[in-house]
Amino acid sequence: MIKRQLIVASALLVAIATGCKTNQPSPSAANNNRPAAQSTPDQFASVRGIYEKDCQSCHGEKGQGGTVKQDDGSKLKVPTLREGRAARHEDAEFLKQITKGGDGMPAFDKKLTPEQMNDLIKMIRVEFQGK
Repeated sequence: MIKRQLIVASALLVAIATGCKTNQPSPSAANNNRPAAQSTPDQFASVRGIYEKDCQSCHGEKGQGGTVKQDDGSKLKVPTLREGRAARHEDAEFLKQITKGGDGMPAFDKKLTPEQMNDLIKMIRVEFQGK
């Protein structure tokens, strides 16, 4: 009796599984309707975290700048990275500013590699300035 119940239960499971599969479109049919989506790797993935950690608190999530309250209570006007002077900066000027700091910005020469600094500049150019 138990053996017969197991056979019936197994047959039902097979029927259910087969029925579910027939309602699914085949992978080849889905691919014929539209091209397969290809993921584009984030060219700034490695430097994005650096920006978020070291730059975003002053320059803003989208590079908009603004007034920032410093630890000592004073306020610092941080320029936008999106337009104006920053958009006219040559890459060498950006690199010097990031490396040496100045005008309220800390130096990053001991914290970031030259490659990371150059990648930050590329990210600013593409994401904030649309270049």
